[in-house]
Amino acid sequence: MDIEKILCEDLKLKKFQVDNTIKLIDEGNTIPFIARYRKEMTGEMSDIQLRDFGERLAYLRNLEARKEDIKRLIDEQEKLTDEIVKNLEKAMTLQEAEDIYAPYKKKKRTRAAIAKERGLESLAAMILLSNNVDLTKEAEKFIDEDKGVENIDIAIQGAKDIVAEQMSDNADIRKYLRKNALERGILVSKAKDEEIDSVYKMYYDFSESIKTIPPHRVLAINRGEKEELLTVKISMDDSRMIEHILSEYVGNQNMGNIEVLREIAEDSYKRLIFPSIEREMRNHLTEIAQERAIEVFGKNLNGLLLQPPVKDITVMGFDPAFRTGCKIAVVDKNGKLLDYTTVYPTAPQNKVDAAKKELKKLIDKYDIDIISIGNGTASRESEKFVAEMIAEIDKNVSYVIVNEAGASVYSASKLANEEHPDINVSIRGAISIARRLQDPMAELVKIEPRSIGVGQYQHDVNEKRLTEVLDGVVEDSVNKIGVDVNTASYSLLEHVAGISPSVAKNIVAYRDENGEFTDIKQIKKVKRLGPAAFEQSAGFMRITNPKNPLDNTGIHPESYSACKKALDLLGYDMEDVKNENLSDIDSRVKDYGLNKLSVDADLGEVTLKDILEEIKKPGRDIRDSGIKPILRTDVMKIDDLEEGMELTGTVRNVVDFGAFVDIGIKNDGLVHISKISKKRIKTPADILTVGDIVRVKVIGIDMDKGKVSLSMKDVKQD
Repeated sequence: MDIEKILCEDLKLKKFQVDNTIKLIDEGNTIPFIARYRKEMTGEMSDIQLRDFGERLAYLRNLEARKEDIKRLIDEQEKLTDEIVKNLEKAMTLQEAEDIYAPYKKKKRTRAAIAKERGLESLAAMILLSNNVDLTKEAEKFIDEDKGVENIDIAIQGAKDIVAEQMSDNADIRKYLRKNALERGILVSKAKDEEIDSVYKMYYDFSESIKTIPPHRVLAINRGEKEELLTVKISMDDSRMIEHILSEYVGNQNMGNIEVLREIAEDSYKRLIFPSIEREMRNHLTEIAQERAIEVFGKNLNGLLLQPPVKDITVMGFDPAFRTGCKIAVVDKNGKLLDYTTVYPTAPQNKVDAAKKELKKLIDKYDIDIISIGNGTASRESEKFVAEMIAEIDKNVSYVIVNEAGASVYSASKLANEEHPDINVSIRGAISIARRLQDPMAELVKIEPRSIGVGQYQHDVNEKRLTEVLDGVVEDSVNKIGVDVNTASYSLLEHVAGISPSVAKNIVAYRDENGEFTDIKQIKKVKRLGPAAFEQSAGFMRITNPKNPLDNTGIHPESYSACKKALDLLGYDMEDVKNENLSDIDSRVKDYGLNKLSVDADLGEVTLKDILEEIKKPGRDIRDSGIKPILRTDVMKIDDLEEGMELTGTVRNVVDFGAFVDIGIKNDGLVHISKISKKRIKTPADILTVGDIVRVKVIGIDMDKGKVSLSMKDVKQD
């Protein structure tokens, strides 16, 4: 199997891209490093492409290893033939390889195995190879009470069982039936009890083609089945499948046995093949649905992580609650805890006046700019209270609702205990809510990605796979932004390419002991941070106000000398970079010639372009160009809404069937996929990302359920 050729064809890549990328991966380079600093070698493959490449490469290598293993196992039975070797070579999936191995695999004590032990293989061969065989007469010859063949019926049934298993083990038959199931099979669900009212009511009498059913419906049906409210099966054209099996085993040599063979084919299909194919199809649908759910979660998480930070402000974190009171934490512009308290403005205490007095005192004392309110239990009640309080004070204070998912997980974590050992667990959640506004990424990386809750059916997917993909999303996001090595927590540093959790802690320990880093090369002095780790991580580290201005850019130290040479050729020096005195750099590059500059500076053109962009604005944060969160001073209720009303809202979650938008009422409104754009879109993620600010129109209000339907069609977006 030519793995390189397959990768070229499957991923539509050139040979040099495949060869170089395999080499880079095998050398132990991280995906962010390859994506950012080896663009010439990969042909500018993105981090997403590289992760897909890595997964496909691993699959093909596993397939190749399994094929060799199967050859060895069959050869040990002295049954390996040139045809088997040829078929294995052609197998492009693990399933195809396993189908080829199936007849030689040690089986449990099946009906066919027992029949073989009883010496009935010759009788089975007569059914397959003889014409018009008199089974009753031939079966008499095999009666042997010592072997358990006590009569003709047992002998005939045993022979049929052997042939049925042979049909079931036929790789070509399974391949045909599997393909037919994928193209023509139907997923059918029924209610176990139609009298029970549940969220699965639309699936009480439901059917849809395997080929077209959306992934989110598969996961919903799976959950309904797990909760024992639905029965689920795959429906196929059984008679057609049985006839196909029969056609594979009937010829001139045994046409006289066609009725017996039809009976065997039906038994093989219903008892052995179809249950297996049905399991495969259910697993196939579930795997696709899970991968899609994980993909949706990953895109939403990426959007959440890359939301622009609200910098240089003092924030009050407000963690809403009812009975136990609302937890309040005040943090300075660097996220340092200044003060904390608990107030009780919500039911059952309803100590509104006392709560207002306490918060007004904190606002005045610390000159608070924004109140960050978590969107969990009692959020809207707390929002109403905050809006009333803001209206009563003579200061420009606003509030914003932030996603608090995972805050409670963080609060009780080992990391939270290390950061705030003397602070009550409940207060830590308020600190996290405040910091999420100041720097969403730095705070969210402290939480297990699957606990952040911006996806669909995340609790129904494979945990290991979900964690693997989401960790990749976090890694890519962190390295895309870069990390200030002098201020970052170890929980953020451990997501930098090449940095392990233990080395991340060592960086913080070194910083605490020796003071701030002033030169990126100082990182080499950190315990257990060797040359390989430095190479992978250095380009993603930042030093604010460094000796060398390049240390506050995404330029890798390996390119510093070439960068300086390019600057010199253009008539600049490091002071120009430091003072951002490069306003005419584009025109100078144009006059010099990009290609000539690339050759003279000994840099690849792609790398040179990246370097030129980086030196224009050292220390830039790509998130700053994003849309800032909506700051509010008032609150709305569902009663305030009217159909046709246009509002501005924040996208909180994007799923396959639409997007949930926070428009300032208790529950987020839903923009169905059909109402997102006038153009036909495959998925809402084509248009929307978590954190987007959008204009929407109210098109439906369900007061009883507290649900609001929204549309982005015919609404001018800002």
